[in-house]
Amino acid sequence: MNVPLAPDSGYYLQRCRELGAAAARQGESAVGALIVMDGVVIAEGQESSRRAQDITCHAEVVAIRAACLARHQPKLPGATLYTNHEPCILCAYVIRHTGLARVVIGKLVPYIGGFSSAYPLLTAADIPIWGPPPLIEVAEQ
Repeated sequence: MNVPLAPDSGYYLQRCRELGAAAARQGESAVGALIVMDGVVIAEGQESSRRAQDITCHAEVVAIRAACLARHQPKLPGATLYTNHEPCILCAYVIRHTGLARVVIGKLVPYIGGFSSAYPLLTAADIPIWGPPPLIEVAEQ
């Protein structure tokens, strides 16, 4: 479900853009992500797959890994992921597996995004082990 942005989203998306700009200065794609719980940023991530030589080091996955480590648990119920670019299919899988409640997207990436592409894993309701899909908010269409 696509809903209007919550009032706090602009602040968090700006921080994602800052993280993305920092990643771009280091030769990465300009993507940044945050995990927020109860109004508190518990983890940040920026694209680092080239530097780490690990294709799974997308900003969203880096932030989710950090949040899970910080909370000492593999699930993040009630948490929100903010990202300046739509999570790809890989990231969508991780988002669904960790049970994030909400995803706020700065800009859609329709050719490979996990929400707007032909492979909408973020909203798939037919995979019982994942539970309900997260609420999706999009800043730019």
